[in-house]
Amino acid sequence: MAKPEYSLYFLALIPDGEIKEEVMAFKREVAAKFSSKGALRSPPHITLHMPFKWRADREEELVNKLTEFRYDDYPVRITLEGFDFFEPRVVFVDVVKSEPLVRLQKELSDFMRRALKLYNADYKDRGFHPHMTIGFRDLKKAIFPEAKAYFQDQLYLRKFEISDICLLKHNGQRWEEWRRF
Repeated sequence: MAKPEYSLYFLALIPDGEIKEEVMAFKREVAAKFSSKGALRSPPHITLHMPFKWRADREEELVNKLTEFRYDDYPVRITLEGFDFFEPRVVFVDVVKSEPLVRLQKELSDFMRRALKLYNADYKDRGFHPHMTIGFRDLKKAIFPEAKAYFQDQLYLRKFEISDICLLKHNGQRWEEWRRF
């Protein structure tokens, strides 16, 4: 009997237009200046549910279940403010942790657990810290202080509203926006 094939997915908020392009420019800047290209493998996003495996032959079930998720407080207002770091390697655009955003993440995690038996274990362990990664774990520890010094005093402030959640799918090379709900 053949083993079932699995794909990788995660759920996120993805800005449109100008903000998406600005954050992509930060990712390209980190790649060029600090040789950290890992963040370029996904569009700018705020992760709501960590990556999970799902059987390819049950993909329609996943999509159908996700269409059932309801959140009453759309649109969610998002504020990006400055840069921050997860030492010793990660650089990100900081997202202001608002009550509606925290509630959205919690309600989505609860829904995923109930409807699909999927757990957001990483947030259970560390708590939800919304951010948009621009320098990833491939950033060398020796170069991290230089990247931190470069970004820590830069000003960046953007506000936008978002009314949908994106399901991203890994194609073997990078994460692609696959479906919006």
